[in-house]
Order: sequence, then structure tokens, then C-alpha cells
Amino acid sequence: MTHDHDLVLRPTAAQTEAALNPPGGRNGGDLVVETLAGLGATTVFGLPGQHALGMFDALRRSDLRYIGLRVENNAGFAADAYGRITGEAAPLLLSTGPGALTSLAALQEARAASAPVLAIGSQVPTAGLGGGRHGYLHELPDQAASFRGVVKSVHTVRTQSQIPSAIAEAWTSALTVPHGPVWVEIPQDVLLAETPIPVVTGGDTFPEELPPRPELTAVAADLLSRAERPAIVAGGGVVRADASKKLRQLAERLQAPVVTTFGGKGAFPWTHPLSLQSWLEDRHTTDFLEDADVLLVVGSGLGELSSNYHTFTPRGRVIQIEADLGKLESNHPALGIHADARLALQALLETVGERTDPSAPERVRAVLDKVRDRIAAQELTLEQDVLAAVREALPPGAPSFWDMTILAYWAWSAFDAKAPNTMHSAQGAGGLGYGFPAALGAAVADPTHPVLAVSGDGGALYSVAELATARQYDLNVTWLIVDDGGYGILREYMTDAFGAPTATELTRPDYVALAESFGVPGVRTSPRTLAADLAKALAAPGPSVVVLPAVLRMFAPTHLD
Repeated sequence: MTHDHDLVLRPTAAQTEAALNPPGGRNGGDLVVETLAGLGATTVFGLPGQHALGMFDALRRSDLRYIGLRVENNAGFAADAYGRITGEAAPLLLSTGPGALTSLAALQEARAASAPVLAIGSQVPTAGLGGGRHGYLHELPDQAASFRGVVKSVHTVRTQSQIPSAIAEAWTSALTVPHGPVWVEIPQDVLLAETPIPVVTGGDTFPEELPPRPELTAVAADLLSRAERPAIVAGGGVVRADASKKLRQLAERLQAPVVTTFGGKGAFPWTHPLSLQSWLEDRHTTDFLEDADVLLVVGSGLGELSSNYHTFTPRGRVIQIEADLGKLESNHPALGIHADARLALQALLETVGERTDPSAPERVRAVLDKVRDRIAAQELTLEQDVLAAVREALPPGAPSFWDMTILAYWAWSAFDAKAPNTMHSAQGAGGLGYGFPAALGAAVADPTHPVLAVSGDGGALYSVAELATARQYDLNVTWLIVDDGGYGILREYMTDAFGAPTATELTRPDYVALAESFGVPGVRTSPRTLAADLAKALAAPGPSVVVLPAVLRMFAPTHLD
């Protein structure tokens, strides 16, 4: 009798011949790129460095497409966006020490947003591993320790034979829910040495699924079926799990109003009668959610931004579906269900009863009317007009990437993403410089749509070097830079808190002239002409820059009341 675990995949005659007579001139770097190709990778991001040259030399002998950026952190942001758009693990090739460490902020964002990034960095020669002070270039006592608190998993290679398995293991980790970045490091001498190991031809991996426990979904379905005022908070986990349709089915069956977090933009249709949209930084929304007798939280940890800066205190029963065990019940007691959002929502759909509640859409409209009245009373017409112009210019299926800037803060609450997985920002970790390099990664992932990046002038200076990357690869990215002469949001925060800002004003370049110096078309626009100028730039092939000189203001917060 033959059991599944007795089955062995036997090599073909061609594979046997290739294994017995591998081509010459290959090194450890070839094992890296061959393994990546065997796992299904087609594109890699990165920046070369002395210790990593074995990997980059091997790219010449592979069919992998290489996208080189000018700063390691920006390469990490580009890989992050590629992973978000495709759902695939995005390889990121880096060098030792400063090169590796420069990527940490991008990997922190990928971890916060559950973006699958497979970072592969070099190390000092094998003799230098172990913490001794040998004086190698770029040497760190324990390079892996710098990544351990940032990424999902760390994998250190010491011999060439370990390369395929270590990368496959890391790939599986990156794509096991919750998705996230992983770190593999390989010593310089291992990458450079000629290898007798056969060409890597296979590498299928099967990330484990994370189904919900049936006894928990049974209790959750019963609570939701009997609820009088159910409501749903949909987070980024719904988007990452491609579970938006199941969320809509469940909300309609329960007649439960839905609010999406800033990371969950697009998870629920903006104009749906049950949509509370994304006004989480508003006391009216917070009050509504607190009043729910059963609150279903899907794919969110109810962190600072999703809980109106921790002023949200639910009075009813909370059900939390979360793939990240560290986020489960970390902020509020709940019926915690550790599961992938898609599988958990499917289980609820199979067991939950149907509710009728004709008052639900009316209650949603009442909340949104209160929100609109509150914003209207603050005389913020310019900000609303600018955001509306961006929405008008951006085609419905085109993705957008937003830096940490005032217009992005508006967009978190007030922008209709139109579809899931089309609006992305750095709100997971909150670092500057995300928008433009991430948009480049998205344009590499899907060249069929134009991509919009939105930055302030402060954030733009973090990634302005990537105009060269955009031009080199002729990527279809339009970069909107809102130029207010400084770190606008910090200027507001400091003025509110201390009466005057400090260290927020910037001397900045002429962004139009700067873009043109890279061979990228640039235009200076105004709030009145923004929609037309932006639409024209988005419609033109290749990169472009649109500069909007404007001082925008934030709407008043409610968490300080």
C-alpha cells in the first residue's frame, strides 16, 4: 500500500543530466537567483554593494527583471508596494551593514501593513560571523539582531547548500498569513565562491492556511444573528486577504453598518447604504461604534488610528478576527478568533442568520450628516476641493500611494478609494518618504494602470533621487507634490501644542525644474487647475511631476475634546 508521504518526485532524464553536469562559472549568487526563479519570482528590487556583488553578478545569467533604486529604503518601499499589488513575495537584494540597515524603516512599514517582502542581504565573510571584532568592512557584531524586532523571521546562511532551503523557508514565512517581510543573510564568501551544486530547478512552497476554530465562529455567528445593533470595523486584513466581497455579503445579511480603517480603504463600497466610510477620527463615528451591542472587527488590531487615538471604549460585545496573534485582544477584550479574514468571513457566512433592519441605512446617513456638518463648520473648502480634484483626475482602477502629509491625512478619512487594494499609505509605521518609491513598485507590478503618488515637500525630499529610477525604467507614475514650505502637519501639531512651530520650515528646490533636470516632465498647478493638470499627467505615458503650492489645514480632531 502506498501512502502520500511515500511518494517521491523522480527527476526526468534532462534534470538528471543537468544535475550531473551543471554549467560552469556559477557561484553562490546563482543559487540565490535560481531559487527565486524556481519559487515563481519574476522581478527583484535592490541596490548593489561590495559584499553582495555575487548576487548581482548572477542576475546577468538569469531571466529575473531587476529594478534598481537609488536608496535602499526606497527599494524597500518599492518592494512593499509590489507585494501589496501582486500578493507575491517581493525579493529585495541588499548589501551588508549600512545598506542593510538603511532598509529598516521600509521593512517596518511592510510589517505593519502585512506586505510580503523577501529581503536578502549579504554578510561579512563566514569567518567574521559570531560577534568577534575582525574589522571587516560593514561589520556588525550581530547584523541579524537589527532585523529580528522588525521582520517576521530571520534566516542566516553559512554554506551554499543551505541557500535554496533558507530562501524557500523565508518565502513561505513571508506568504503565510499575516503576510510580512522576512530577512535572509548570506556571507560574502558564500556568494562569491564557485559552486558545484546543481542548478536549482524546483522550489514550490505551500504557505499554511489559517482557518478559524469552528467553536469560535459558531459563537460569533450566534451573537451576530441575535444582535440588535451590530456594526463592523473592516481593516487592512480584509484587503490583504482579498475578502471584500465576503465582507459585503455578511454586512448585507446582517444589515450591519461598516466603517473601514485607514489601512482597509476600499474594503467596503464607499457609497453603499451601510457604509460609514472611513471617518474614524470623528466622535460621531466613535459614538456609533460604542453603541453597537455586537461589534465585529475584521483584520484590524484597533490601534491608535483605528480607535480615534484610543478614545474608543466599546460598551457591547466585541468579536475580533485577526491573523496577527500579537494584535488579538491587544487593545480590547473580545471573542478573539485567530484566523485569516477570508476564511473566517466564509465560516460566518455559512452559519450566521439573516437579520432585517430597515433603520440601519437611516442611522448610517444620520452619522454621515453629522460628520459633514462638523467639517463644513470649519471652513475647509480648499482642502475638500483639492481632494475632490485628485479623485476626479484619478481613474477608478488606478492605485494611489500617499506619503505622510496633510492631504493624505484627509484622504484617510474622506477619499473614496473606489476599489479594494487601490489606496495605500505609510500609516502602518508612519515614516516619511513612502509615496513615490512605493508608486514605482506598483507601476512595475502592473504597468496597465497609471499610478499616483502624493507627497508633501518634506516627504518628497526623502525620495527625490528616485526620479532617476522613474526615468530609467520609464514607469507610469505621476507624482503630486503639495508644496507648503515645510513639514506641514508637524507645523500644525506644534502650533496647537506650543503656540509656535520649531524646526518645521524648509528651504526647498524648484520641483518643476528639478524634475525636468531628470528628464521628467513637470508642471506647476493651482487648486483651480489641479484636476485637469493631474488628469493630463496621468494620461501621458512615463513619469511626470505635478507641483501644487498650497498650505492646507487639517480638520479639528475630536479625541482631544
